[in-house]
Amino acid sequence: MKTAIDITKLARPNVLALKPYSSARDDFKKNDANYVFLDANENPFNNGLNRYPDPQQHALKDVLSRLNGVSKEQILLGNGSDEVLDLIFRSFCEPNKDNIVILPPTYGMYEVLANVNAVKIIKVPLLENFQPNVEAILNTIDNATKLLFLCSPNNPTANSFQAEAIDKLLQSFNGLVVIDEAYIDFSDQESWLNRLDDFPNLVITQTLSKAYALAGVRLGICYASKEIISILNKIKPPYNINELTQQKAISELKGTIATQEQIQTILDERERLTVALKSIAYIEKIYPSDTNFLLIKVDDANRRYQQLVEEGVIVRNRTKEPLCDNCLRITVGNPNENKILVQTLQNLKP
Repeated sequence: MKTAIDITKLARPNVLALKPYSSARDDFKKNDANYVFLDANENPFNNGLNRYPDPQQHALKDVLSRLNGVSKEQILLGNGSDEVLDLIFRSFCEPNKDNIVILPPTYGMYEVLANVNAVKIIKVPLLENFQPNVEAILNTIDNATKLLFLCSPNNPTANSFQAEAIDKLLQSFNGLVVIDEAYIDFSDQESWLNRLDDFPNLVITQTLSKAYALAGVRLGICYASKEIISILNKIKPPYNINELTQQKAISELKGTIATQEQIQTILDERERLTVALKSIAYIEKIYPSDTNFLLIKVDDANRRYQQLVEEGVIVRNRTKEPLCDNCLRITVGNPNENKILVQTLQNLKP
């Protein structure tokens, strides 16, 4: 367990001093049909959506709390993980002063959000085996480094980072370590949620876009200490999670058996796809995957990508990413989609 650190010293002073906007539903929290609600300037005619949604999403957080063994006070929800990440930047990084560390190749929004928020980016590339270069990271951080982003399992490399490396970074770095677990449901590795109370500087982001098939509702989840969540809540928009999203998320989270069956199908298809791709001569390497996608190295990524587009199969060309020369990223589809993919790859001209 890491020695406690003062989270308030990491946060921006103006955010700490900020008094968050108090909505009508913050002022009066009870939701009882017997009350006459005339406080929020809503349309009074009931259609199921005429009232503002719960700004703190209590019912949805109750479900997440039970599923993950985390208190509601340690959960913040965002309009997709990107909003969660942006809230972290705006709460803890002083523009034109602080910096963050990212480990390319990795999820591109970390860099985009840093640029939007005028925060310097320090890049420490992954090692050839796609693992963090812990020594280089620790030698790079300075007093202005506020955030370290670890995407594990990583996008686009598809692998998980070694637990020992993450543990050392959590122990050694006194800024916030943000572990992006968007693909954790497809991995054999345990979520770092189990260690949340061991590290006061640990922030974990997850999503319902991948395993729960809810990319369209845009729901990102942040787990952290009560102190960190309290700071993020200061600048969270009052009604950032709409009513339809809350209802659909609750419904899907309660249907865990169906979700687990879908995850298992994806894992089975990932294995079958891996075996099938090994027989295609121009595919030079298939990287191990802890995700719902495969990273493959081909003879000419630009050419193969264009050939696939012409055949109506869309993958992602990652050849311009560090360490990903001539690599394509392929999402594991349903059995029929994967059959079409394999047949198309087999029939491409040499």
